Amino acid sequence: MNKTTLEFVTFCIGQVSRRLQMPRNIVYRKLKDSGILYDYIIPSYDVLHTFGAHYLTDDIIDYMKEKGVLAV
Repeated sequence: MNKTTLEFVTFCIGQVSRRLQMPRNIVYRKLKDSGILYDYIIPSYDVLHTFGAHYLTDDIIDYMKEKGVLAV
C-alpha cells in the first residue's frame, strides 16, 4: 500500500468514525475483520477517492450494514 492509499484509508476510517460516533480503532477493526478494508476500500481506491466525503462515508456504512458489521 502506497502513501496516498494509506492516507485515503485513514481518511475513510476517520469519516466513518465521526459519523458513527465510534472510536477509530473499533472502526478499523470492523473494516479489517469484515474484509471491507482489504477487499473493497483498498482495491477500489481509484474509483472511491473520486467520491465526495459524504457520499463515500454513506457508501462504506451501507456496505458495513450489508455485510452485517453494523446493525440495521
